[in-house]
Amino acid sequence: MRIYAGTSRYVQGKGAIDALGHHAYVLGKRAFVVTDADIAKMLGERVEKSFEDAGLSVAINVFPGEITHTAIDSLSKQAIDFRADMIVGLGGGKALDTAKGVALQLDVEMVSVPTIASNDGPASAAIAVYDENHIMQDILQLPRNPGLVLVDSQVIANAPLRFLKAGIGDAISKKFEAEACHAAGATTLLGTPASITGLMAADACYRIIRKHAQGALEAAGKNQVNDDLENLIEAAVLLSTLSFENGGLSVSHAIARGFSYLKRAAGTLHGDHVAYGLLVQLTLENRELAFITELKEFYLTIGLPTRLQDFGLDQPTRTEIRELAEKSMVSPSAVRFSPKVDADQLERAIHQVEKLSQ
Repeated sequence: MRIYAGTSRYVQGKGAIDALGHHAYVLGKRAFVVTDADIAKMLGERVEKSFEDAGLSVAINVFPGEITHTAIDSLSKQAIDFRADMIVGLGGGKALDTAKGVALQLDVEMVSVPTIASNDGPASAAIAVYDENHIMQDILQLPRNPGLVLVDSQVIANAPLRFLKAGIGDAISKKFEAEACHAAGATTLLGTPASITGLMAADACYRIIRKHAQGALEAAGKNQVNDDLENLIEAAVLLSTLSFENGGLSVSHAIARGFSYLKRAAGTLHGDHVAYGLLVQLTLENRELAFITELKEFYLTIGLPTRLQDFGLDQPTRTEIRELAEKSMVSPSAVRFSPKVDADQLERAIHQVEKLSQ
């Protein structure tokens, strides 16, 4: 059996946020918007106007900052009082996942409006729930992908550049992770094998990143939108999601899970963790040194991490490297690899990456 997962409507472009109400009109009449305080000040009025212009009711609600079960429960009660028939996530990954959690509880339509492109969460059905210390507790799933994903390219260009770089890091691994899942005969989050669609999307995602990343970052660094940036955003937000939901995740994302337990890496970004994880995965695959070195040089050109020192771990201890390896094995993505790996193998691979990056 094969199952295809994907959003039913994807909208991207400069000024797209001003047409949010127009595109969301078919999904409901009462929009409950979940966002953070800064984004509410920055974009709240435009979002409200877009819904009002479309003849829809809207309520802007600020979430507490971390996606927890408590936050989801509290906002769900407010959304019920508002009689919401669609939940709109506006902001970064935490705001979007909190909104997804509310949509899941209420069983209503979900709309994603990312203000950064730091990962592929906006188009995904997955919901990462954490505790107050930002340790992952659950991965929940919407019954279907968001009914609308709307990305304003100018908003992404105006965001800090580090988020876009992290988005590249999260997306660049998908080709290799989908291929690893396929080779291992592993299943995706949908419980089915990697599909042709997933493998093709993952390959295209990688090729687009390699071709357009540098030009996109140059434009975004000037708060400008060009074709390179439009292409990169589509790869990082849409193609990357199609890749992992229909192709699967592997060691790269397992390593990213392990990073959340390293105290000295606190505050670093998921996409950066995945980028480093890809170097570990490629080492496990016994890829040619020239291939890994060339990819590492690409990382350095665009500003992706290549060593643990880039995450604040100056002179990482053997204990920290062992913890990263052991905690990575907690992730279900660690088993989507052939031959099977254990913490000892991950530890050796991490040491090899560190040696190469010196």
